[in-house]
Amino acid sequence: MKVVLDGVRPWRHDLAGCLHACAATLLAHQGLPPLDALGAAWGFYYPPGDFRQEEYYYPCRPGSSLLSAIAPYHPVTSRWHLPGDADRGWAEVRDQVAAGTPVAVAVDNFELPFRPAYQDVHANHMVIVYGFDDEERTARVLDTVPPRFDGDLPIEVLTAARHSGNEAQHDRDMFFAESPIADRWLEVTVDHARLRPVDREVVTARLLRNLAGFTAPDDGDDHVGLPGLESFLRGMEQRLVRGDEVADELFVVAGGVLATTALHADWLTDAGRELDAPFLRELGRTVDRVAHHWTALRITAALTRKGDVSPRRLRRRHDAILGATEQALYQTEAVLADL
Repeated sequence: MKVVLDGVRPWRHDLAGCLHACAATLLAHQGLPPLDALGAAWGFYYPPGDFRQEEYYYPCRPGSSLLSAIAPYHPVTSRWHLPGDADRGWAEVRDQVAAGTPVAVAVDNFELPFRPAYQDVHANHMVIVYGFDDEERTARVLDTVPPRFDGDLPIEVLTAARHSGNEAQHDRDMFFAESPIADRWLEVTVDHARLRPVDREVVTARLLRNLAGFTAPDDGDDHVGLPGLESFLRGMEQRLVRGDEVADELFVVAGGVLATTALHADWLTDAGRELDAPFLRELGRTVDRVAHHWTALRITAALTRKGDVSPRRLRRRHDAILGATEQALYQTEAVLADL
């Protein structure tokens, strides 16, 4: 039997990683515009110590799934499947594809010949499987993260990547190692009956929810909103002063915030164009500047590993993010008056 699904569209944003790329492809295949789903919400939430060394890590509130966490304003949910062994893992993915549904699977870049890290660096990554050929023993794989791959891969190679323990072997195995792949795959569900077209009322409601989330008080346990963002960043500074290792946690957590911020900027730009609202496009440019501050912070976070960044330098970078975020929130309030 041979299957290659139609309508599987590659999607990529320069400031987002494999999670949002794969989510966008899966949502688009179910008829949901990816940018509207992934870019409408903007905020900050992080339970201390929650991070896992996975490129697709994203903090989920209690009761939320991974997809409902990154697209909270849309009727989407997801569920991780942990098959338990490699043969069952492939059988489950094959059955889904045979039934017409592309699947996101976790992989170790170390085992994938098309990744720059092949046979060099262990890293927990995510790709799309949307076809297979039983006779040739291949799977059709899509990975839009550069250098980009869209083609057939021997099933035994994909299985090795999906079944990897992802153990760190040397000091280059940073950020996304030491988190077993476990043959996991992601199921995504969309409730089409609850979808709404984007108009001024919808945009207003979403911006109000974003503002409410940012102004919520930090609850003392989880880092929430702008106060939680500040407490998280200041905590990183204090830990660096003590000599603690902060690189992995700061880098991974910042990656999720970077992606949602950049996508929100693009969502605002698109909404401004569709609704003939230039003030939304201007807000999009302001939020985009916040995203690029997060890019700089990720670089700074990586440099803390070898002591190349002082706590004072890290604090300056954090101050820039907090200031830019506050400016964007003030501008959001002004935009709501115009809407």
